Amino acid sequence: MQLDARAPTGPIEARWNEARFKSKLVNPANRRKYKVIVVGSGLAGGAAAATLGELGYNVSCFCYQDSPRRAHSIAAQGGINAAKNYQNDGDSVYRLFYDTVKGGDFRARESNVYRLAELSVNIIDQCVAQGVPFAREYSGLLGNRSFGGAQVARTFYARGQTGQQLLLGAYQSLAKQIEAKTVKMYPRTEMLDLITVDGVARGIVTRNLVTGKIEAHTADVVVLCSGGYGNVFYLSTNAKGCNTTATWRSHRRGAYFANPCFTQIHPTCIPQSGDYQSKLTLMSESLRNDGRVWVPKNAADCTKDPKSIPEADRDYYLERLYPSFGNLVPRDIASRRAKDMCDQGKGVGPEVGGVRRGVYLDFGDAVKRLGRDTVAERYDNLFQMYERITGENPYEVPMRMYPAIHYTMGGLWVDYHLQSTITGLFVGGEANFSDHGANRLGASALMQGLADGYFVLPVTVPNYLAGVKPGGIDDSHPDVRRTVAEVEARIKQLLSIGGKRTPESYHRELGTLMWDHCGMGRTADGLKFALGKIPELREQFYSDLSIVGSGEELNGMLEKAGRVADFFELAELTCIDALAREESAGGHFREEHQTEEGEAKRNDDLFSYVAAWEFSGATNAPKLNKEPLTFEYVHPSQRSYK
Repeated sequence: MQLDARAPTGPIEARWNEARFKSKLVNPANRRKYKVIVVGSGLAGGAAAATLGELGYNVSCFCYQDSPRRAHSIAAQGGINAAKNYQNDGDSVYRLFYDTVKGGDFRARESNVYRLAELSVNIIDQCVAQGVPFAREYSGLLGNRSFGGAQVARTFYARGQTGQQLLLGAYQSLAKQIEAKTVKMYPRTEMLDLITVDGVARGIVTRNLVTGKIEAHTADVVVLCSGGYGNVFYLSTNAKGCNTTATWRSHRRGAYFANPCFTQIHPTCIPQSGDYQSKLTLMSESLRNDGRVWVPKNAADCTKDPKSIPEADRDYYLERLYPSFGNLVPRDIASRRAKDMCDQGKGVGPEVGGVRRGVYLDFGDAVKRLGRDTVAERYDNLFQMYERITGENPYEVPMRMYPAIHYTMGGLWVDYHLQSTITGLFVGGEANFSDHGANRLGASALMQGLADGYFVLPVTVPNYLAGVKPGGIDDSHPDVRRTVAEVEARIKQLLSIGGKRTPESYHRELGTLMWDHCGMGRTADGLKFALGKIPELREQFYSDLSIVGSGEELNGMLEKAGRVADFFELAELTCIDALAREESAGGHFREEHQTEEGEAKRNDDLFSYVAAWEFSGATNAPKLNKEPLTFEYVHPSQRSYK
């Protein structure tokens, strides 16, 4: 299939305005005739549902949580980027565009990235109008701080709970439309499949997680904003419920999956403390503004009290290796360097599996320089969270950090209008691949989710609807009934296995396999090993799975089993993609392809493209389709943050 991004041409700063002007409109009186399904109620989904509802469309919004307020967007801590240049430090829309393309290691589509940077300034105005309590300076102006991969302060924040405050802003807009009856909310309802009619998305099949009821919901357009797939690695900073079922089932129906191997490791997470853990905890990247990262120079000092280690015996390795950016290098670089230090035997903290996996993040200098009260104003809620989990006071002893899976840059392929390869299926936020390339800069996830939800989808979805007639199918349509029957058969199959192992145990084993062989460092041999083991483990899953209870009730084990089944298939595609991409770029680090200094070594001649994988059947190899990437404004070069 020839992939057409449908991106406008001409001066990049004029492309989005041109696209908006050329977009078709729907008469206000006709909008209520169109049904729109939005899957997900986080920043992208909640914003899209609220905005489309306010425009007058008939919106149905689905989430598996008990309230839209519990969407995983709430867990974002550090901030949201915007090119407001309030600090007068040289920022601009173009600089944010440049930093994002460079930070993504030149594997993103320029037109999409520029639009994101352009819309960033509107997002802040929107959120301030909603009453989002951004931090302010003494003068009353909005405050900013720095994040990795930038030399300007462009990150707006609400202490360490920015995602929560932004989500509450989106939620109040959504609640207003629910009250106005333009949006109908379906909480505790999980999408299990996509309904297509003649290759066009026309609805979804869901399961009520309380009663177990399977239902079909038809519409004129479907918008997926269901988040990323980081939980394929089991241990991640994602909420336990985060899964890939909505996107993966859409992939099986014909939506191409783009760059699944582009997964992000966050450098500042609380280290794993034992094999019993089921998730990891993020600590905001904003901590790297004032915290200094170090390890002991001598491995013999790793078990000592860090306060007893003299300054001369500490290696502030990020400041040493990257003097221009210091502790604020991009996430992929900071993560790999932390791994390198631990691999050299300089890790700190308790041993897990015979290895100490941790580096220090030290605020001693910041407390001396700024005073404890100022540090508390900036980070106290994060310090409290850390102390509650570890029992250690960050004001008195350095934090211990180690990288963990946090975000996925890969996702369903979309064009400039955020439409997938299935006509009528739009994808927003982390569920699509579009804006971050091979590595996302810190504080850009919230920016993309709100840009897609508030500003892009409310233009591109009506443009699509203007060309279709509303209605035309209902639950009695043969394709609808067939899809429902397939979902019911899948659930029946899982319940009938009658084995001995829980879905959780399979998920843990799969995640360990993925982390070991498709995590921070990847090799051809390791990926081939994983590709040999995943089918074996999947076969065991379908022969020895145990699920207690039935499908006609609240059944967490059944929910988990369905999600793990999809993780198996996604894990295999992720390893296939990582093996095929014979280069290192951003979060995809093939150890065979690195510079003499240990940095990612791209191969622009062979791999300057988006890898869009086509599902070819359960027993057939996926087919690779390529969207070439061209760079008119930010020309590819070896990334340097030194």
